[in-house]
Amino acid sequence: MTTAAALLPSRAKTNGLAIRIAFAFPLLALTIGPTARAQSKNIFSNYEQRVKVTSAEQPAWPVPVVSPSSGIVQLVRFDFVRQYTSTHTLTENYDNGKGFNFIPFYRTEVDVNLPPLIEHNNPKVVDGAGDFSMLLKYRLAAGNDKHHNYAISAQLQGVGTTGSYKNGTVRNQINPTVIGGKGFGHFDVQSSIGGVLPVGSIHTVGRSVVWNTVGQYKATKLLWPEVEVNSVFYHLGPNNGKNQTFVTPGMMTSRIQLSQEKDNRQAVIFGVGMQIATSSFHAYNHALVVTSRLTF
Repeated sequence: MTTAAALLPSRAKTNGLAIRIAFAFPLLALTIGPTARAQSKNIFSNYEQRVKVTSAEQPAWPVPVVSPSSGIVQLVRFDFVRQYTSTHTLTENYDNGKGFNFIPFYRTEVDVNLPPLIEHNNPKVVDGAGDFSMLLKYRLAAGNDKHHNYAISAQLQGVGTTGSYKNGTVRNQINPTVIGGKGFGHFDVQSSIGGVLPVGSIHTVGRSVVWNTVGQYKATKLLWPEVEVNSVFYHLGPNNGKNQTFVTPGMMTSRIQLSQEKDNRQAVIFGVGMQIATSSFHAYNHALVVTSRLTF
């Protein structure tokens, strides 16, 4: 009988494919945007103007490699994550639960996150798809670099148990999060705190608190080096009382404009980071994260 893992491409091929997709994905998406606007120019003109106004009222910091952004964004995103454990087990995550971020209303963001493909490179573990999720985010307050340079937002994410072969959650989840950020010249700090709340089976699955903090610096017009601290604190469930913390140095390249038009929002953003475990308990030792985005 052919297994699900056998139907997937080899590790060498999928590794190269993931890296190519991460950097080519935003450029491929460009074929969709211009065609849609040409066909429905009148329909989308007000929408585009609302996106421009909403974006102009907040700081122009890039979305961090791992941490959520304190502002709201409209973009398409593809990530690739390569995790290594202390026993040299390798797990690769294609897309990492990212997808499409929209600004349908003033100060409001809606994300549609596609299920990732998870490859364990372990014959004892079956590869498969992860969970589907959607996110609603509202920017409570913000000011651009001429008006105090800050942003505060609240978001609510819903995660569905669509994962196959135990590659997702066992219960649906609700994840509320509050995010704030403040800029000081070319430097900014953003921090978020939220909860992972399963719908049912609380004592079996457990709850957790997720805390992220990132410092970014605008070194040049395009380069933004950053350092993140990504932590999870577990309550109930199999990891009750434990915490997991990673320090993530990274680099964002933002934004590479794709048009000479002053008001054109199309741009590509690339980033890379390395998560390094600093807590005694950790699911993996370190992870390479490659991210690419197309703003529109």
